[in-house]
Amino acid sequence: QVQLVESGGDSVQAGGSLRLSCAASGSSFSVKFMGWYRQAPGKQRELVATITGGGTKNYADSVKDRFTISRDNAKNTVYLQMDVLKPEDTAVYYCYLMSARWVNYWGQGTQVTVSS
Repeated sequence: QVQLVESGGDSVQAGGSLRLSCAASGSSFSVKFMGWYRQAPGKQRELVATITGGGTKNYADSVKDRFTISRDNAKNTVYLQMDVLKPEDTAVYYCYLMSARWVNYWGQGTQVTVSS
């Protein structure tokens, strides 16, 4: 199985930047895709960005041109670079991995707070 360990969540002012990291570890696995979801209190968890095993990236409209998802396969780590943060970006951000064997894995979540 796979464990996902997240880091990088913090409190920042509007317009600031954060870089979230998610390190995957465990037995050998292949990635179908990885991504970041977020959930604000009282709201549904929503997709933020994904990156497939082939490197294809997708973003929610609300974060396009501000967030960048990337990965370092050597480190088994996926990143979310968040720039020009807005108060509405405040949420718990969850790392997600779907293996090639169609098994879902979730990180524990990391809090991002953007103050106005």
